Amino acid sequence: MSDHPVLHVKGRVLAGPDDVRDELWVVDGWISHDRPGGARDVRTVTGWALPGLVDAHCHVGLGAHGPVDADEAEKQALADREAGTLLIRDAGSPSDTRWVDDRDDLPKIIRAGRHIARTRRYIRGYAHEIEPDDLVAYVAQEARRGDGWVKLVGDWIDREVGDLAPSWPRDAAEAAIAEAHRLGARVTAHCFAENSLRDLVEAGIDCIEHATGLTEDLIPLFAERGVAIVPTLVNIATFPRLADGGESKFPRWSAHMRRLHERRYDTVRSAYDAGIPVFVGTDAGGTLPHGLVAAEVAELVTAGIPPLDALAATTWTARAWLGRPGLEEGAPADLVVYDTDPRTDVRVLADPRRVVVNGRVTA
Repeated sequence: MSDHPVLHVKGRVLAGPDDVRDELWVVDGWISHDRPGGARDVRTVTGWALPGLVDAHCHVGLGAHGPVDADEAEKQALADREAGTLLIRDAGSPSDTRWVDDRDDLPKIIRAGRHIARTRRYIRGYAHEIEPDDLVAYVAQEARRGDGWVKLVGDWIDREVGDLAPSWPRDAAEAAIAEAHRLGARVTAHCFAENSLRDLVEAGIDCIEHATGLTEDLIPLFAERGVAIVPTLVNIATFPRLADGGESKFPRWSAHMRRLHERRYDTVRSAYDAGIPVFVGTDAGGTLPHGLVAAEVAELVTAGIPPLDALAATTWTARAWLGRPGLEEGAPADLVVYDTDPRTDVRVLADPRRVVVNGRVTA
């Protein structure tokens, strides 16, 4: 045993939605459900413990105009940590954040490489902007750079159409997704509108971000294929403001964005009711601040997802989906402790009592 103090977490340890234990121990940064022999320097934390929260759509290293420097990226990661987010799926970033892996006080990041978008069809400075003939090569490149994910921009405004339109022909998407799968990576795509979804799902995509265009006729296809969605409702809340800003130049697009916003809760609830996996993501980075995970969980509840399932979407099921452990024996000790039971009131997530990263109490 090292010289680091042993951490004893007492009260209610929520190892699963129905797996409630009285205590756990942290020794040298690892979880144990048995009291270690010879433990002398013991620090005790009491409360309701959860696995470190998951933000499955986050952008560390991304600012409003593209990549940010390491100091700003560190502030972003620390804001997420203070909110209890200890596992991030970074859904596209132009910054190299591998240095975070060497820090034992910051959240763990699963990277999707850099966004891949159509030329002049996304936010400037964010993505590789390419044409369909190059899609397979760029997907292969980002699959090798990432941590098992690739991020496509599935639709964006087409100025000639004056509205949202698909970015990729069906055959190009199919070939690119097949190449990612061959290389062991899953593929997700930014999609606001309806008309890109069927092709992407039938092409074999694994996840859709935002999914505001999910309609009743598409829901059975998503459910059948097991395609997950990450709704990012705290981001969808900005649609009316975006629509107001584009009204004069793109009235058709603005009206479309307002319709997507108006039905957002019905869309998410219908997906959940059909058995489509729904996960928590904030879309932090770019224009949204970091540390919004509690607000996103609350939005899922507002949409009609039962509180326990909304909580699972940022804890147990989210970690299983991403292939990372929770509070199992021998897992890294990444956990958050609250004063009261978050299963009965998810608003508790906004006020963590203690945050533990790799066995160390950081907040």
